[in-house]
Amino acid sequence: MSLLTAQNLTFGFLDGVLFKGAAFKVEENDKIGLIGANGCGKTSLFKLIIGEYSANEGGIVRGKDVRIGYMEQYLECDDNQTLYNEALTVFNDVAEMEIELEEINERLLNESSIELIERQVKLTEEIERRDGLVYKAKTRSALIGLGFSENDLDLKVNSLSGGQRSKLSLCKLLLSNTNLLLLDEPTNNLDVDAINWLEDFLIKYKGAVIVVSHDRYFLDKITTSTMEISHKKLTLTMGNYTVFQKLKAERELTIEREYEKTITEIKRIEGIIEQQKRFNQARNYITIASKEKQIERLKADLVVPDKALKSVHFSFKTDVRTGDEVVKVKGLSKSFPDKRLFSNFDLSVYREDRVFLLGPNGCGKSTFLKIINKEVTQDYGTFRFGSNVKIGYFDQNIDKLHSDKTVLDEVWDMYRFMTETEIRSALAMFLFCGEDVFKKVSLLSGGERAKISLLKIMLSKPNFLILDEPTNHLDITSREVLENALLDFDGTMLVVSHDRYFINKLATKTVYLTHDGAVNIDGNYDNYLAYRQNMTVEKAEEATKKPVVNDYKLRKEKASNERKRKTRIAKLEVEIEETENSISVLEEKISTPEISASYEKLLEHTNILNELRTNLEAMYSEWEELQSEE
Repeated sequence: MSLLTAQNLTFGFLDGVLFKGAAFKVEENDKIGLIGANGCGKTSLFKLIIGEYSANEGGIVRGKDVRIGYMEQYLECDDNQTLYNEALTVFNDVAEMEIELEEINERLLNESSIELIERQVKLTEEIERRDGLVYKAKTRSALIGLGFSENDLDLKVNSLSGGQRSKLSLCKLLLSNTNLLLLDEPTNNLDVDAINWLEDFLIKYKGAVIVVSHDRYFLDKITTSTMEISHKKLTLTMGNYTVFQKLKAERELTIEREYEKTITEIKRIEGIIEQQKRFNQARNYITIASKEKQIERLKADLVVPDKALKSVHFSFKTDVRTGDEVVKVKGLSKSFPDKRLFSNFDLSVYREDRVFLLGPNGCGKSTFLKIINKEVTQDYGTFRFGSNVKIGYFDQNIDKLHSDKTVLDEVWDMYRFMTETEIRSALAMFLFCGEDVFKKVSLLSGGERAKISLLKIMLSKPNFLILDEPTNHLDITSREVLENALLDFDGTMLVVSHDRYFINKLATKTVYLTHDGAVNIDGNYDNYLAYRQNMTVEKAEEATKKPVVNDYKLRKEKASNERKRKTRIAKLEVEIEETENSISVLEEKISTPEISASYEKLLEHTNILNELRTNLEAMYSEWEELQSEE
């Protein structure tokens, strides 16, 4: 079933067309990645789909049963609500139906009414469709999955940070009663574990998804097709991002070869025409006319290859070599009055290492980089640099630029020994050309600010790059350029990043930071995943702790409780399955003429059905709680 159909869709603003003649369909359960350079029209397409914008030509036909969910629809929150209760508001209709159902059940104890019974059955079915039995547990699970702690659930909305409010809005969107999700950079503000949870949720989601993301690993994991907006055209390709890249390259190569072949043929025919003109006979002009028509036909069918879009191009160079050991960290600890970040952190970084630091949000990854860069002081522990270390530091907040300066002055004031021509040539590598160099820094986008920061680092010729989320504000093309520049870098890197594709391409070592230390794994993100599969998170954390007291009784009690938990889970799963089977059998009985024709029997069976459903909800809640204790 088609949820959306777009035909001859053309849209733009006064300063130009974003895309034209676009045509595509969205079927139920489609998972589509929407990609393209910044400013190509991805967000505008979303606003066309929800009806906020109107097309210049063509249009979008929405299926009669389509229920669209878009992030901006869930940004409004009640500041006086708790985080958990605000998330539950997406199920307000279910709560109202539950109240009505309870009232009907009470009335049926004292009166007989076919209308009430029919309404009772209808409400029961609708509540079940809307996860009425488990929506509270599902809401809690979603909030925890997106990175909130148990204690966070009672926080007032007005106390949440901007990133936390975005995660709350995302949670409400995911739980909403929709069958088409429009997600615009949903992995922003999420740590790696939360992104993994989101991927699993979207893979299992019984509906269609269109997602805008620069996270290529995420796109590869969840999407089944890819829609690209480029050169004012929209192209739909079956397959995830990696498949799309391969097919696009093959498609462009075919077009390029056909173009060259056709141009060669046109030149050959033009040569024949010139030859015929020299003969200057009547019959030659008949041949000339025929050949000219042949050229016209070839030109009419000629597909000209798209010109490559302008992209940044740069490289990092060092002017001095470090010693073998670049930095050694021993027993580093840091806390704030209301929060412990990390302790007992040991790390050794050697020349040409590319170390990536992972860990949940709030564990202190960015703070650790600031300590290494001497912007923040540690509580305990030490760190020391090797010889000839020259740092290039990228701060994810990109707030160290001077907003009142022009782009040119922002860079030139730091490198006064360079000529204006040299500075402008360097800026051109990052696509700041012509009058762009006189733009105020305050007017730059996040991506443009990131490029200025990277340029300043490049010109300093560091041999030790400390990078905090360097890809956050970059589109896919710019990320790939940065990756290639870093691959060619002959120095050392220490990087915090949630971009798993980026990590896989570059990392020689991954370090997972916890509150109690760090786990060091040789290799990239896939190696880290393999490590986690072979060791529980508890064992991974314990491996970095100091030896604990061998308290035999405590260990025995813990092992006993774990056995009881697993036994209870197994028992609950059997009871849940039996109860669900009983409900199915009872629902079939109720629909038979023998039961439905008898009010007394129908009432009796309905009461039993309600009791079973109540028990099932309680079992699901207990099961969710036991699972979370793992």
